[in-house]
Amino acid sequence: MDVHGTVAEGFEPVRDAFARNFTALGDRGAAVAVYRDGRKVVDLWGGTKHVDDTPGTDGAEPWRRGTAQVVRSATKGVAAAVPLLLHQRGELDLDAPVGEYWPEFKAHGKERVRVRHVLNHRAGVPVLDRPLTPAEALDPLRGPEAVAAQAPVWEPGTDHGYHALTYGWLLDELVRRVTGGRSTGEWIAEEIARPLGLDLWLGLPAAEEAAGRAGRVGRVEGPEPSGGPRLRPKRSVTEAYGDPASLTRRAFAAITPFPDQNDPAYRAAALPATNGIATADGLARFYAGLVGEVDGVTGRVRLFDPATTRRARAEESAGPDRVLVVNTRFGLGYMLHGSASPFLSPGSFGHPGRGGSLGFADPEAGIAFGYVTNGFRRTVTADPRAQALVRAVRVSLGAA
Repeated sequence: MDVHGTVAEGFEPVRDAFARNFTALGDRGAAVAVYRDGRKVVDLWGGTKHVDDTPGTDGAEPWRRGTAQVVRSATKGVAAAVPLLLHQRGELDLDAPVGEYWPEFKAHGKERVRVRHVLNHRAGVPVLDRPLTPAEALDPLRGPEAVAAQAPVWEPGTDHGYHALTYGWLLDELVRRVTGGRSTGEWIAEEIARPLGLDLWLGLPAAEEAAGRAGRVGRVEGPEPSGGPRLRPKRSVTEAYGDPASLTRRAFAAITPFPDQNDPAYRAAALPATNGIATADGLARFYAGLVGEVDGVTGRVRLFDPATTRRARAEESAGPDRVLVVNTRFGLGYMLHGSASPFLSPGSFGHPGRGGSLGFADPEAGIAFGYVTNGFRRTVTADPRAQALVRAVRVSLGAA
């Protein structure tokens, strides 16, 4: 497998780990980017643009610099920046009831849901009693209407559980109400992606679709362990995913069946929980812009001030997750370093995408990280390919 791109001196372990992801961990096409103190130190890509191409064949289109992919729930970390920046600008009160901005949401006992509960997964509405069809899910009105009509499944604010799909409708409608109708995708394009020069979209523009920027994604199986005991998920986790009545299954089935992620209509829509499209550089550069100034940007562009950074990564929810059935930790819109989703260090904050992608920042180390892939494994929060790269970054910092 040919690996393309560059690494700065001291970050060679990341290149080695990236190459091993193809030879030992089954990657088909992927890229990784790392910034340190606003300067890019890792920029690597390899494999095929489309998951269903066979590497090494004449018909396989190679992954190139600038190839983008659907990043699934890594989208949540990008989208979370919007309400936090609105708060930073004095336009959104994190402790206000959601119903203060969105009166229809107060139905069925949700008047006590606060804005911060949307971001820390304590709103109590991770499921829909009637799942949306794919066509309904792509309609920007239907998702918020369904969430507003949903009764909470626990007392809001008293517990936490991952709002796998409903998170996006909650966040997007809040943003629209506060901004006078601007969608989360429009806000990201104008206020985040453009100033930082990001190849990152929530709602892929028609011109980018026509240019073939995004590859085809799909499920891949990981390799069998070469030796030793095979690690299996805990029985409680397996049972939760296997039980159609569990909160786990219902949360991930809020859209049934799930849309074709390669459909141009899906990629053009804006679902802040699931369908962001980004290059690895776009994802890493976004996180670099959250915590510092970035090379190559004209003028001073740092998205989060220090107080907002503290809010983003201050622990808001921790312990058994009622949806994921493992211990999780959340700040405001971001997963925090922990057993379910290990990042670089306890100070890191970011978000994985189910089955592979990962983006995060570590302010103390000055690191911003982005990994995207076209091959989704069965992992939810800690994909072994992304974790191998994070460990390599850690090793590189020790040697740098």
